[in-house]
Amino acid sequence: IKSLLASFEDLQIVGEAVNGLDAVRKTEQLSPDVILMDLMMPEMDGIEAMKRIQVSSPAVRVLALTSFSTDNLLFPALRAGAVGYILKDTAPRDLVRSIREAYSSEASLHGTVARRVIEGLCPPERHEHEREPLTERESEVLELVTKGLTNQEISRQLCVSQPTVRTHVSNILRKLSVANRVQAALYALQVGLVPAPRAPAPPAEL
Repeated sequence: IKSLLASFEDLQIVGEAVNGLDAVRKTEQLSPDVILMDLMMPEMDGIEAMKRIQVSSPAVRVLALTSFSTDNLLFPALRAGAVGYILKDTAPRDLVRSIREAYSSEASLHGTVARRVIEGLCPPERHEHEREPLTERESEVLELVTKGLTNQEISRQLCVSQPTVRTHVSNILRKLSVANRVQAALYALQVGLVPAPRAPAPPAEL
């Protein structure tokens, strides 16, 4: 992964950690923009490392590395503040795109993925009456976020500027009391703020 990322001019590898504890220390020393965090590590696992990084370096975006079908730490990782996750066998172009989206604070779960993971999350602790209601436009933006659209794509679809979209996203995160777009998407699906994504239709038999 390190060699792959080093081949892209807009990406710079500033450090590499041997375990979760080392990751926390190097994050404080190096102040990276984005971290790729394995979840299974000695001394300190990725979940605990993310929790500590959220406290000491809240501006850092963390992408969890996971094997989706077997890694039961995925859900705690999202609750710990991961802005998204990357399958360990993901294609290089998708890995780089995920890093760039995390850097621009646009990382999000795609709808079909969100539908799979939503069942594994605990029910939200806050009640609906405690949440500040979303405006009609904010609800539209939130639904597009749950579908995995970036700010640029949302801007084109709603015919508004990207700064306006960023403002809406910031308001959504504040009103839902969540840390990032991923948590906003998951929460919205949990409480029914947006329709659950439909499974793709099976191919027709000829």
